[in-house]
Amino acid sequence: MNNRRCLLSFLLLTIWLLTSCKQSTVYFHYEDTPESGWEKNDELFFNISKFDDEVSCQEELALCINNKYPFRRLTLIVQQTVFPAGNSMTDTLDCNIVDERGNAIGQGVSQYQYLFPLKSLQLHRGDSLHLSVHHDMKREILPGITSVGIKLKKK
Repeated sequence: MNNRRCLLSFLLLTIWLLTSCKQSTVYFHYEDTPESGWEKNDELFFNISKFDDEVSCQEELALCINNKYPFRRLTLIVQQTVFPAGNSMTDTLDCNIVDERGNAIGQGVSQYQYLFPLKSLQLHRGDSLHLSVHHDMKREILPGITSVGIKLKKK
């Protein structure tokens, strides 16, 4: 019986090590928005420190939205700069939040999570990345957006 436990423990440890070594997420961080609503001129900043190795990655923008969000879509402006080269890029992201029947497209029940693809990046050793995100909606203050995140995954 001890040998079976030992073998089972060894197998579980091996499986855990193999799956954890293939982790593809390089960076994933959320910034919260004010409970009173996200103001149009309030930018959320993400500073990703220097990379130790060259990496090819896919960027994704993550959103957490609750039932107080009043619209079907959300337009976001994502500005990013890769240092030390200083290469800057700006993207306008048009996000579908609710389908034509009024149902949230995201995952969740009263708090919904969304992931929207951005760019593919080739980052070099020593590069760092600075991103800012703000909304571009007609309403000055948007209720219901609880947090915005950036995710980088290895390709």
